[in-house]
Amino acid sequence: MRQFRLGMRDLNWIEGRNVLLIDFWFSGDNLESIKRSVAELIKAAPEVIVAYGTPGLAAVRPATSTIPIVFDFVSDPVGQGFVPSVAHPGGNITGFSSYEPEIVGKWINLLSELKPGLSRATLMFNPNTAPAMTSSYRSLKTTPRPSVEVEVAHVRTANEIESTIAKLGNEQGSGLILGADNFLVTRREPIIKLANERRVPTIAPYRQFAVDGGLVTYGPDTVDISRRASAYVDRILRGERPGNLPVQSPIRFELVVNLKTAKALGLSVRESFLELCDEVIK
Repeated sequence: MRQFRLGMRDLNWIEGRNVLLIDFWFSGDNLESIKRSVAELIKAAPEVIVAYGTPGLAAVRPATSTIPIVFDFVSDPVGQGFVPSVAHPGGNITGFSSYEPEIVGKWINLLSELKPGLSRATLMFNPNTAPAMTSSYRSLKTTPRPSVEVEVAHVRTANEIESTIAKLGNEQGSGLILGADNFLVTRREPIIKLANERRVPTIAPYRQFAVDGGLVTYGPDTVDISRRASAYVDRILRGERPGNLPVQSPIRFELVVNLKTAKALGLSVRESFLELCDEVIK
């Protein structure tokens, strides 16, 4: 949110001068709470709505066909039916996707690099808040990976998260992949704590997981996406139609490793791996 506000300021949209208000609405990851907030938001009649994540866009989309919507951090917007085409989204919606489906394979390769002998990787996510991860998993299963068995764990509650990690902790050669999922983002601290206690190496899409003690992250630069979203809002406020602005994919990715966590898990990180990292947390 801060980066979006800074992006708007850099584009000369100043609150109280040429824009009345840049307001932020928070509803957590509860779908009913999001719907209630959306109803109030539509009543406020904003000039542009910025929808964060899949649950936010899923709630906003049916609420208006006239107010321009710019989404960010949405996985597979075409596959989920938010827009008919990346190049020509049409209607009142456009924005920025949060990841490429192929990134799941890269997560497995990076985790294998840090944990020699990795034989099983579990992709964990909530299918209600990250439905695109299901199609990514299906696509991944069609790609032969003889050295690593990949399975999926659907989690909707804290208890399901705990039981999934506990199971992995009892299996040698296991690793945990945290899907691109706001449900997991809001629960990252207990997830990381439990995984480290069980000595389960993790990889996640967002830098904050590594900052908070996760082993490694690889994913889109969230600051860059927020700044690019502000550029689309600028163009819409100046008269362009959202349906004429193509949906864009991430263009900048960052690799972050937490050496303190690696040491605690008994893992050594090769110098060649460190040279690839955008950030090393010591």
